[in-house]
Amino acid sequence: MKILDGRIIKEQILNELKDNVDRLNIKPSFVVIQVGNNEVSNIYIRQKAKMAEYVGYNFYLEKFDEDISEDALIKEIERLNNDSMINGILVQMPLPDHIDASRVQNAVVPLKDIDGLHDLNAGLLFHKKNTLFPCTPLGVMELLKRYNISLSGVDTVVVGRSNLVGKPMSMMLTNADATVTLCHSKTKNLGEITRKADLLVVAVGSPKLIKADMVKDGAVVIDIGVNRVDNVTCGDVDFDNVKEKVSCITPVPGGVGQMTVAMLAHNVLEAYKMQKGN
Repeated sequence: MKILDGRIIKEQILNELKDNVDRLNIKPSFVVIQVGNNEVSNIYIRQKAKMAEYVGYNFYLEKFDEDISEDALIKEIERLNNDSMINGILVQMPLPDHIDASRVQNAVVPLKDIDGLHDLNAGLLFHKKNTLFPCTPLGVMELLKRYNISLSGVDTVVVGRSNLVGKPMSMMLTNADATVTLCHSKTKNLGEITRKADLLVVAVGSPKLIKADMVKDGAVVIDIGVNRVDNVTCGDVDFDNVKEKVSCITPVPGGVGQMTVAMLAHNVLEAYKMQKGN
């Protein structure tokens, strides 16, 4: 059994990006928009700022009060859209209940959408065109690539159909010629389906949902879920039991979450290149 270590691959990627950025005359810049003062969001934002400092990006944080109106927030995004010195814009989730997250995400111009969540970018992914892809599924693809795990024709099951992870994950795998089944909360006999998977990708936010008897011997298991149970972080896969029967598995923490940060860094440079016409 091999552990697919996201920390090692993230370090490789950030060092590669740092080398590229060091050769640029003008450094790429990105801004994180935060509404309110969610403590978990603060942790994620600090991670992004640390990544930016390491790679050599200019990082800016725009903070707004919890009660900002949706229209006022979109006006601020439009201001950043029109700022030629800003290459990437990321709206930190969650947003307050009175704000439509989808409308706000789609207010970011697609070429600056470093989260890869704009409807246009989703459409380009569907049509197998180059674009800015969602960071977490892109991170999974990069992890598989760097561990030389073949995807062509591989029987693959993705559990979870969110717009953020599950749907784009299934599309990226399909574009890489995997044979993909997409499961969700309404799927009947989930275990029967997951047991057939040579590659199992799980992203539902349900602690230890996937048990050992739901996994094929020798499968590759990618656990995207991050859950807190009794002050301990765990994934959607029962890691301690499942690891005994698989060929490769991602840990939680230390797996896909690390790759998400790396792919955000990747997307900032990609956005910069696209805006420069490369």
